Amino acid sequence: MAEKDLKCTSCNTSIKGIKGATTFKCPSCGKQEIIRCEHCRVIVARYKCPTCGFSGPN
Repeated sequence: MAEKDLKCTSCNTSIKGIKGATTFKCPSCGKQEIIRCEHCRVIVARYKCPTCGFSGPN
């Protein structure tokens, strides 16, 4: 089975092999997996949960 190509929720860049990337469940609904590349984490780029519309990081 092929590995799923994960993409950053903010910038849509593939995180495959990227150091500093992270994944976590939406802090609001807990249903959707949020994926963040290191660059978007560092610049505090906004993301939006496609399931519930929650917007982070703040």
